[in-house]
Amino acid sequence: MPPEPGSQRYEALRPMARLRYGLCGGLSRCAHPAPRKLEQSGVCRGPQTHKKAKTSLRGGKLRVSIYSRVSTMGQDTDVQTTELREYCKRRGWDLVHEYSDQGVSGAKESRPELNRLIADAHKRRFDAVVVWRFDRFARSVSHLLRALEEFRSLGIEFVSLSEAVDTSTPTGKMVFTVLGAVAELERSLITERVRAGLRNARAKGKKLGRPRKALDPKQIARLRGEGASWRAIARNLGVSSTTVYYAGQSRRL
Repeated sequence: MPPEPGSQRYEALRPMARLRYGLCGGLSRCAHPAPRKLEQSGVCRGPQTHKKAKTSLRGGKLRVSIYSRVSTMGQDTDVQTTELREYCKRRGWDLVHEYSDQGVSGAKESRPELNRLIADAHKRRFDAVVVWRFDRFARSVSHLLRALEEFRSLGIEFVSLSEAVDTSTPTGKMVFTVLGAVAELERSLITERVRAGLRNARAKGKKLGRPRKALDPKQIARLRGEGASWRAIARNLGVSSTTVYYAGQSRRL
C-alpha cells in the first residue's frame, strides 16, 4: 500500500519512489519531475549517442564517385561515364569525383586513377563508389573482394550498374557474401592443385626449385687473381654475386 500524502512515511520516501508509486502530482507539485523519455528528447541511447547517423543509399543526398576504365588508348570511357552520371542523377546523388583510367589493362591491380580513388576513400571524400561493371573495376574476384572489404571498413558503399549490385541493400550484401565464398573456394582449389602437382613431380623423381648452374671454381679463382671483383665475375657468368662468392670459397675448403 502506498503511504498517504503528508504522512511521515510519505515524507521519508525518496522522490524517485514517489514517482514509482504515482504520488507525484505533476511538474508543478513535485520538486523532482519525472525524467523525459530519451526517445522524446531526441537523445540516442547506448554507444550511438556521439555517432553520426549513416545515410542510406536509398534516401538522402550522398557524395558519390564513379570509376571507369578502358584497356586501349583508341577507346574512350564516354559510354560508361554517361550511363553512370544518368544513374546518379536518377537516384538524386551528388556526383563529386570522376576517376577514369585510359589505356590501362584490367590485369593490372595497380592503376593511377584507381590508386587515387582508394586514397580519396581513406580521406572520406565520398560515401559511395559506382562502377559500370565488375570487370571495369577489379581484375579478379579476389581483387574485387579485397576492395569491397576495404570499402566496408571505411563505411563506403559499392554499386555496380550492369550487375545491379548495391551493398547497401540486403540483396547486395548477399551477393557480397557469395563473392567472398567463391573467392575462398578459388583460393582453396588453386592451393590444392599446386600441392597435387608438387606431389606428382616428386613421385616422378623430378627436382623442384631453381636448377643449379654449374660453376668452375678454378675459373672464378683465375678471374679473382686477375683482379676482377665478385660483381664483375657474377655479371660475366650470369649468376648472382653471392653464388659466385660461395662457389669461390668452396674451392678453398
